[in-house]
Amino acid sequence: MLSRSGTLRLAVVLPLLLLAACGGSEPQAKANGNAAERPVPVTTRVVQLSAWNDTLQALGTAKARESVTLTAKVSEIVQDVHFESGQQVAAGQTLVTLKGDAAHAALVQAEATYAEADRLYRRQKELADQQLIARSQLDTQLVLRDVAAARVRQARADIGDRSVRAPFAGVLGIRQVSPGSLITANSSIATLDDVSRMYVDFQVPEAALATVGVGNAVTAGATAFPGETFEGKVETVDARIDPTTRAVTVRAVFPNDDRKLRPGMLLDVRLFRPERQALVIPEIAVVQVGRDSFVYRVKADGSVEQAPVAAGVRRDGQVEIVKGVAAGDRIVIDGTGKLRPGVKVVDAAPAAPPKQDAPAAAGKG
Repeated sequence: MLSRSGTLRLAVVLPLLLLAACGGSEPQAKANGNAAERPVPVTTRVVQLSAWNDTLQALGTAKARESVTLTAKVSEIVQDVHFESGQQVAAGQTLVTLKGDAAHAALVQAEATYAEADRLYRRQKELADQQLIARSQLDTQLVLRDVAAARVRQARADIGDRSVRAPFAGVLGIRQVSPGSLITANSSIATLDDVSRMYVDFQVPEAALATVGVGNAVTAGATAFPGETFEGKVETVDARIDPTTRAVTVRAVFPNDDRKLRPGMLLDVRLFRPERQALVIPEIAVVQVGRDSFVYRVKADGSVEQAPVAAGVRRDGQVEIVKGVAAGDRIVIDGTGKLRPGVKVVDAAPAAPPKQDAPAAAGKG
């Protein structure tokens, strides 16, 4: 048990401790309140309309401007081959010559028949002019001469069919025939492609048809050339929409002077639609929570609120906002992770540029 003197000391000390405790909590609460009301430093920006041209992305297949598989019109033995695989050829250049002994013999016979028919016709014409033979006999001879002339033309065409020529200028593929081999009308001699310009066909959704037109800029990339971009433009938009896919085929043309693009190559195509005015903000300003997207909009009193937005096309770290904010709204760009509705914000001071060391003093001579 406490003595009387100890009881008196306890009675004096306890009020002092309670008083000290009560006095110390008030400054602490005031400090906590000041910290809660302190504005959060963030980076803000006023939303404004700016020039924007979004893109459509698709996969396309490269095609040569002109492309054909060379074949012969007749079945015959190859006499000479006048090209090598991968050779650049001019239009009309002879590529393969087939044996034509029979065709030449037929031409000689046809020319002899025509010469005899023409001689008889001229002789009978003189007699008909002198009324020594009937006019009908002259007409019969004229028909025989015309038939003989047609056989001459046919024999010459048969000889021409034994020379395979390039229908247009281009690059030949791998040679498929050799001298002495027998080829038919179904035999492939080689492929010929005009690759000076390349076509790329790709699909565009029906909903975007109104913004696609001839002359739109197009870029393409190929896995064979990583990091390289090929530039072209839209040349044709198909007149029909596929009822199954609800897409329209668009054909773009690409210059190919360096011959890097080849027929059959798969390309990643980006179609640039016409430039327009849009609300574009940095992607980091959009907060994604589940399926909902919002930005922090700064109110007149300096506090922030959540503004649900609908995002459009994203490109190069920028995103188009199609709904939710208007031109003139101030939104938070950086620092959204520290915010909640009602919190007051202040623009963070820009970082000071790094100090440069003063140049060393020149030494005395």
